[in-house]
Amino acid sequence: MDVIFKDEHIIVCIKPAGLLSAEDASGKPSVPQLLREEQEIDMVYPVHRLDREVSGLMVYALTQKAAATLSAAAADHTCFKKEYLAVISGCPTEEEGTFEDLLFKDSAKNKSFVVKKERTGVKKAKLSYKIVESFDDKTLVRVRLYTGRTHQIRVQFASRKMPLLGDRKYGGPPNDKGIALYSCCLEFAHPDSHEVLRFEHPKAFFDMV
Repeated sequence: MDVIFKDEHIIVCIKPAGLLSAEDASGKPSVPQLLREEQEIDMVYPVHRLDREVSGLMVYALTQKAAATLSAAAADHTCFKKEYLAVISGCPTEEEGTFEDLLFKDSAKNKSFVVKKERTGVKKAKLSYKIVESFDDKTLVRVRLYTGRTHQIRVQFASRKMPLLGDRKYGGPPNDKGIALYSCCLEFAHPDSHEVLRFEHPKAFFDMV
C-alpha cells in the first residue's frame, strides 16, 4: 500500500484497483485490512468510498473523533473536495462544463440511471469537467464532484454517449487497464489542526489506457 501521509489522526494512501475501500461481510480484501497489517495500526475508519474497480487517493481516519469530523466534511462537498481523472470515449463539445442530472440507483442491479423526474430514491448529481488532452477518439478529462452518488462519473458521462474506457457496466469499450478512472486530488481540513490539506497524485493518459 502506497502511503502518502500519516499522523496519529489520519492516513492518506493510494487505493489499488480491485480492493474494497471499506470492509464488508463478503470478506474480500479491503484497504482498511491491508493498512492495519502493513502499518501495524489497530483501527482504520473509512470516511468516503471508491468503487472497487477504481484506484487513487483516499483518506482514512485513525480515531473515532477524526472519523466523525471527516465523515461530516465528506458529506459536504464544499468542505471535502474530490477530483478525478477519467478517459472517456469521444470528446465533449465544450472544453469545460457542468453536468447536472437526477440519478436513480437500482440496488438489485448495483447500477445507477439518469432519470427525468424526481421520485422516491432519486437524487441530484452534479459534476464539472475540463478537457486535459485528446488522442484519436479518446479524451482525458479532469472531473470535480459536487455530490457523491453511486457510479456518478461513470453514469453521467455514459448517459451522454461518452462512457469511460473499460467500464463494461455502462457500455464502455475494452481497456486492458480496467476502468479508466482515478482519484487524483483530495482537499480537506485536518480533523484536529483544521489546517487545509491538499494531496495531488496525477496520472498521465497512457498510464490509464
